[in-house]
Amino acid sequence: MSLDPSSFLPLHSLFLGTFLETVMESPGVYEGKVEAKEPADNQDARNRCAEEEEKKKVLLMKSLVEAQDPAAKEVDSLTLRRFLKARDLDIEKASSQFLKYLKWKRTAVPNGFISKEQVENELSQKKIYVQGVDKAGRPIAVFFAARHFYSMRHMDEFKRFVVYTLDGICSRMPAGQETFTCIGDLKGWGYSNSDIRAYLAALDIMQNYYPERLGKVFLIHVPYVFMTVWKIIYPFIDQKTKKKFIFVEDKNLKATLLEDIDEGQLPEIYGGKLQLVPIDESTES
Repeated sequence: MSLDPSSFLPLHSLFLGTFLETVMESPGVYEGKVEAKEPADNQDARNRCAEEEEKKKVLLMKSLVEAQDPAAKEVDSLTLRRFLKARDLDIEKASSQFLKYLKWKRTAVPNGFISKEQVENELSQKKIYVQGVDKAGRPIAVFFAARHFYSMRHMDEFKRFVVYTLDGICSRMPAGQETFTCIGDLKGWGYSNSDIRAYLAALDIMQNYYPERLGKVFLIHVPYVFMTVWKIIYPFIDQKTKKKFIFVEDKNLKATLLEDIDEGQLPEIYGGKLQLVPIDESTES
């Protein structure tokens, strides 16, 4: 916080002298002048420099991964940038994770996509819907956690369903948008719905193979018993992603959602005007 010595002129000279000595020794002050706030032009210049530096790192990363896996030539720069940003612009770490992603994709998605027939059991449970966009232009996904049952889950199919879901959401992103918003509805969630292995598997896929895709998650209608599971999952969430989770109290539900989502884009069940559309129908349209 910068202070103006002139505002202290009415003070006793002894206190004024002490104040000036203190200020003169403080960083940002030279020859009696308080350092001014950085002009907007300077900030813009810094931003441009940061963008140029990021572009250079993306190009360097591109050359590194292409030299190790020819399949990298088919991947666009935006995807490389997401991996780079997820690893705090560390080229070595980002390249390593991206190469793991290419290897994973050849095994997990050998045909390049997951078909509805491969996830029929998961789709039949009607637990994920996608419709509308938030104020930032991000597609909105709604997940009903109480419709997921451990007893009905087959891990291989569940992992395919996670990929099917993420690919479907990403396909609805408008040009220039790279992230999505999720409403995680836990109304009615109980121990029969608790599936830590599945939650961690979904988290692993999202963080390691779809980095920088999640924009924000609103956790609503959260029962107290869920917090036991949350404490187990939380340490596995990376620091950047942790900040994207927002627990919403029932009494503030509509008001909180409307801060990010226009009423015309909000599902009817939360006080908006859009009907819920199952993800398989949403992505087809």
